[in-house]
Amino acid sequence: MATPSPPPAAAQPYQPRYIDIGINLTDPVYSGLYHGTQRHAADLASVVQRAKDAGCMKLIVTGSDLAESEKALELAEQYPGTIYTTIGVHPCSSLQFTQHEAGAQELLDKLKHLALASRAEGHCVAFGEIGLDYDRLALCPKDVQLRYFAAQLDIAVQVNLPLFLHSRAAHADFLALLSKHADNLPKKGVVHSFTGTMAEMQDLVAAGWSIGVNGCSLKTAENLEVVKQIPIDRLMLETDGPWCEIRPSHASAAHLGGWEEGRKWVKKEKFVEGALVKGRNESCMVRKVAWVVAGVRGESLEVVCEKVWGNTVRMFGLGEEGN
Repeated sequence: MATPSPPPAAAQPYQPRYIDIGINLTDPVYSGLYHGTQRHAADLASVVQRAKDAGCMKLIVTGSDLAESEKALELAEQYPGTIYTTIGVHPCSSLQFTQHEAGAQELLDKLKHLALASRAEGHCVAFGEIGLDYDRLALCPKDVQLRYFAAQLDIAVQVNLPLFLHSRAAHADFLALLSKHADNLPKKGVVHSFTGTMAEMQDLVAAGWSIGVNGCSLKTAENLEVVKQIPIDRLMLETDGPWCEIRPSHASAAHLGGWEEGRKWVKKEKFVEGALVKGRNESCMVRKVAWVVAGVRGESLEVVCEKVWGNTVRMFGLGEEGN
């Protein structure tokens, strides 16, 4: 008598996996410092562990200038295979080029050498955060931003890394400069924390760029319509912590039905180990961004997470097989 076949194994529930492409872990708040005052114990290790526990297995720490890029690299060395970094100077910090004691070219050379060395070590996966920000010209004039965005694009060509890009109220100039370098940037890159219009998104996608979405990308009904139309093979997710959290006043709140927070939040003055700090976004909350994005797009969480995972590991070469 034939031995009966065993019943098929029950399907395991889907476990989402995430990559936070933009997290500012060098910000002092992750060391418990707020405006120069120590409010609670440093809890960076807990922030990283919470991310992993939530399925956010890889974090790309943003480099906003040379010093912050160097700090980000220290974190990448401390958490190999989990933390990666970008290297570059943010448009709002571009006055540093004009103020550098040995001149702008030395600062540019240092960025280039740091990017090349850390790329070889597997830590740096993108050049940035670079771009233009005309909303905050008080921090850096337009002419300086334009000059050093162009200069950093020249470096990006030489270091052969994808770009981590910033654009605010500067779309025409931003796209024009990128277009000049397009043929020499085969790895393209991502315009992160995107809050632009539908037409701007479509321009960028048509030119080959990907779009990074966080809580600030989901504030208004118009934002949600843009996110709905981003081609899924150009979509990436981020928190941009400690900023850009999803708030109850945002249009995105209407898509939180069924969402379970699953974490305790406390004010920084009442900090306890293991709790999230109110007003301080962190990488474990990228899953909330994914939840809203899936709801807005009318797609399953699994479809969104798996496509975005594949997009991200392929662009940044994160040592995982993309789908």
